[in-house]
Amino acid sequence: MEYEEVLKHLAPCGLSCQKCFAFKDGDIRKAASTLKDKLGNFEIYAQRFSSLVDPVFAHYPAFKELLFFLAGGSCQGCRDQVCGLWPECFVASCYREKKVDYCFQCEEFPCQKVNFDEHLKRRWVQMNQSMKEIGVVKYYEYTRTEPRYK
Repeated sequence: MEYEEVLKHLAPCGLSCQKCFAFKDGDIRKAASTLKDKLGNFEIYAQRFSSLVDPVFAHYPAFKELLFFLAGGSCQGCRDQVCGLWPECFVASCYREKKVDYCFQCEEFPCQKVNFDEHLKRRWVQMNQSMKEIGVVKYYEYTRTEPRYK
């Protein structure tokens, strides 16, 4: 895969937009849409199954609500709009201002400007250090099958 193609998949912070639940063309939204379509009008059956098969089916309404939410992802990606998942993300505006594709390409990386929680901040530093060491394309190839939410 070429560098320009990877730009379509990886956000400036290094996270994969393709794997984000909010991304309109992402794997999670597509899988949730497929499952939603396959389940059809399952509510009737879930109600019956909760007493005949397993009480877990009584939770179907909550599952359905979450499934419909996941199937409705509409974010266009961090390079095309403000992050649909984290609208207060500093990286989305900073990378444009600094005229870089990824945070590690900035002379201030790692900076204290990011407003990530500690877990995400550690991942942000790790992802960007990896991209810097092995290159963006190789990093993408190594990580493209890993889950986003670790």
